[in-house]
Amino acid sequence: MFDIGFAELLMIAVVALLVLGPEKLPTAIRTLGLWLGRAKRTVSSIQSEISEELRIEEMRRTAAIKKEALDKELSEMKQPFGQAFDDESPLSQSAKAPESVEQSDTASPSVAKATPDRTQNT
Repeated sequence: MFDIGFAELLMIAVVALLVLGPEKLPTAIRTLGLWLGRAKRTVSSIQSEISEELRIEEMRRTAAIKKEALDKELSEMKQPFGQAFDDESPLSQSAKAPESVEQSDTASPSVAKATPDRTQNT
């Protein structure tokens, strides 16, 4: 990070001792340590937030890719059924036929009378 060796740190300590004096130097070092600790915590929290955002973005991309793959597979699976139930296909005609039979059953009460009631046989 910084290219500061032991000689440079010793020089800074001697200058600080001469400028601040022996009474204020421990308080100044303690204050400097608190500031450095706050700075490290701030940098650490920013790094963790950035990595969390990157992880969330990666999850969103993965989910979007998987959704596209599932949509494609679903459309491929729907295609044969869509062709089978076209208006011209025989399956479409037979699927429409039971509706007309149900309507004719409700229209003619004679069919209902012709079936025997099984509860009376006992």
